[in-house]
Amino acid sequence: MTARLLQRLGALTGIAAASLAFALPAHAQGEVTLYTTREAGLIQPLLTAFTAQSGIKVNTVFVKDGLLERVKAEGARSPADVLMTVDIGNLMDLVEGGVTQPAKTPALDAAVPANLRGADGQWYALSMRARVLYADKKLPINSFRYEDLADPRYKGKVCIRSGQHPYNTALVAAMIAHDGEAKAEQWLRGVKANLARKATGGDRDVARDILGGICDIGIANSYYVGQMKAAKEGTDARKWGDAIKVIRPTFAKTGGTHVNISGAAVARNAPHRAEAVKLMEFLVSDSAQAFYAETNYEYPVRRGVALEPIIGETIGELRPDPLPIAQVAKYRKQASTLIDKVGFDQ
Repeated sequence: MTARLLQRLGALTGIAAASLAFALPAHAQGEVTLYTTREAGLIQPLLTAFTAQSGIKVNTVFVKDGLLERVKAEGARSPADVLMTVDIGNLMDLVEGGVTQPAKTPALDAAVPANLRGADGQWYALSMRARVLYADKKLPINSFRYEDLADPRYKGKVCIRSGQHPYNTALVAAMIAHDGEAKAEQWLRGVKANLARKATGGDRDVARDILGGICDIGIANSYYVGQMKAAKEGTDARKWGDAIKVIRPTFAKTGGTHVNISGAAVARNAPHRAEAVKLMEFLVSDSAQAFYAETNYEYPVRRGVALEPIIGETIGELRPDPLPIAQVAKYRKQASTLIDKVGFDQ
């Protein structure tokens, strides 16, 4: 974690607590247990602000791997009230695994757009990350469609991480949802033919390899842009960030940009359901959404919340693909099979 981010965390926590204008009660008005795969240090100041506002104590359990398996194993005795994770696939796994329950309230439905929540309130998105285009700053390119990744003019010029990484599996699933498997396969073969190197590494490696002249363009997540451009001058990360311009690609059919999410759900056997719902509502409030944007360089799901300045200046306002993200998630396994079929990672 950078010194700048630590500074922001401290400042924003103080601002959030002060703006709520609540003193912590002498006796807590209940408690709630949060199971989360998100880095505890990033969300703890937000949870502290929630306690300052509500008097509800938050017990945070960081679960690096196997969240679904752990909650299922604990069964009816599980202390988990809220389950928080990253990636729509992981959220859908929780729902399909039977460890969530509806948390539908007017406040949650008003804050989170319909395409970014479960139809029955089984889960809600808390923040978004867009799958954007990193491009060499010298390229005369100002707009881009995801379909263009397969255009022969980019042969030998594309860098991307493994197709089997959840970020890219979700993108392929979106292509299937939009155009069907046959067209998605044709597109994926075209992207593979355009690769400048093997599909491997991480998203920041796309910017590194653009700087190194290995490729001209690549697909990566939006929040890495903030991390790189906020890095200390002279560091590798800052050099990579300064070497690229960032474009919001769109799908030809909808004109929207592909997003993935972080999100949360109320646990099926939550011992403190009322407190769990209050925490969920707080996480989509204006102050909490601003916190997500500032600390994680993510896009808020709540409309009207200001973007983090680097993201606002470098990428700008986001128009997410209107296709319900849960519908995209249904094609994850099909996408994974297709990625192997075309030998994308070989």
